Amino acid sequence: MNIIAFPNRTLWPALLARPVQDSNEIEQKVLPILNQVKKQGDEGLRELARKFDKTELTELAFSDEEIQNAESQLDDELKNAISQAYQNIYTFHKAQLQPVEKIETMPGVTCWRKSVGIEKVGIYIPGGTAPLFSTVLMLGIPAQLAGCKEVVLCTPSNHPAILYAAKLVGVTKAFRLGGAQAIAAMAYGTESVPKVYKIFGPGNQYVTTAKMLVSKEGIAIDMPAGPSEVAVYADDTAVPAFVAADLLSQAEHGADSQVLLVSTSKKFLASVNLTLSSQLDKLPRRDLAAQSIENSKAILVETPEEAIDLLNEYAAEHLILSVENAEAVSEKIINAGSIFLGNYTPESCGDYASGTNHTLPTNGYARAYSGVSVDSFVKKITIQNITVEGIKNIGPTVEAMAAAESLDAHKRAVRIRLQSLL
Repeated sequence: MNIIAFPNRTLWPALLARPVQDSNEIEQKVLPILNQVKKQGDEGLRELARKFDKTELTELAFSDEEIQNAESQLDDELKNAISQAYQNIYTFHKAQLQPVEKIETMPGVTCWRKSVGIEKVGIYIPGGTAPLFSTVLMLGIPAQLAGCKEVVLCTPSNHPAILYAAKLVGVTKAFRLGGAQAIAAMAYGTESVPKVYKIFGPGNQYVTTAKMLVSKEGIAIDMPAGPSEVAVYADDTAVPAFVAADLLSQAEHGADSQVLLVSTSKKFLASVNLTLSSQLDKLPRRDLAAQSIENSKAILVETPEEAIDLLNEYAAEHLILSVENAEAVSEKIINAGSIFLGNYTPESCGDYASGTNHTLPTNGYARAYSGVSVDSFVKKITIQNITVEGIKNIGPTVEAMAAAESLDAHKRAVRIRLQSLL
C-alpha cells in the first residue's frame, strides 16, 4: 500500500476521492437495453441474453422443481451455515419491527403511524465471479419480515445456494436474468416478469446505471451505489495480520474495490504492508486483490482526533475500528455504513452471518443514506383522528394559519365544522 504521511487537510478531498466513471458513456450503452425490454418484453430479454451472455433462454423463470431440488445439491455444512446465518439475520431484523403507538398531540387530537410492506419488490443478485447467496438472505429476510406480498428475484446464476436461499426467504418468483436487462424487466414488467415498485441489490456499473435510470421513471431503488469499500482505523493495539486479512477480504471483491487504512503509528503501517504481501500470495483471487491493493492508500495521521475527522469525511461503507476503546471511538463516527469494533470483529462476519445487513451505502453516500433494513421494505402511513373536543381545540390554530396563507377554503373546512357545533 502507498503510505501517505501527515497529509495537509486541504489535500484530504483529493486523497479520499473515489474513482470517477464516465457516467454518460455508460448511460448511452444502458438506455438502448432498457428501451428494448420496455418495447419487446420477453423476446427482448431473450435477444439480449443471446447478445451478451451467448445463452439461449428457452425458460426465463426457474421452475418450482429447480428451487425445491436446490437443497439436495448442497452439503450439510453449507446448509447448516446458511441456516445459522438466516437465524441471526432474522433475529436482528425482527427487532426493527415497531408497534403502532398512538400519540395525543392535544386533547381530542390523536395521531399515529403504521408500517405497510411494499407490495412488490425486486431483488437482483449478480452472477459475476461469486454466487452471492448471502445477499439473497440480506434482502429477502427484511422483505419477509416487512410482509411484502410479491418478491421477485433476478440472477444470471443458477447456483443451488442462491435458489435454496430464495426458498428460505419466501421469494415468490425467480428468473434467470442478469445485467441491465434484468433491472429493466423488473422496472417495466414483461409477459413473464412482474413489474415491481422497488428494486434492491448490487451489481456492476451497468446494473447500477440501469437502477439509477429507472429511478427517474418512478421506480424506487435501495440506494445509489459504487464499488464496495472498507476503511480500517488501527493503532498499536491492533494485530497487523488481522488488519491485512481484512483489507484483502475487501480487495478480493474486485479490482475496483476501495481499501483505506488510517493509523497514528508508522510502525504499524509498515507491519501491515509486510503482512499483506505474504497473505496476498496465498489467495486464489490474488490478481483481483492485488490490483485493488495497488490503488489503495495507507494514511499516517498525527492524532486520533485527526483520524476520526478523516474517516468521517471519507464516509466508508464498512469501517473497522481496531483501536483501544473502540466502542467509545465509534460514538464519534457520524458517517459510515456499518462499523466493526475491535480485533475480533472482521467485516466478513457482517458480510455473512452476524445479523446486520451487508447492503450498505458506498461511494460516500453514507453521509446521507442508511444500509438496508426492514424500513427499506415498508412505507409509513400516518393516521389521525380528531374528535369534537379536538376540532374545538385545534380549529382556531388551523383557521389562523390558513388565513395567513390566503387559503380560504382550508379555513372554511374548519369553520364549517365549528359552526355546526354551536
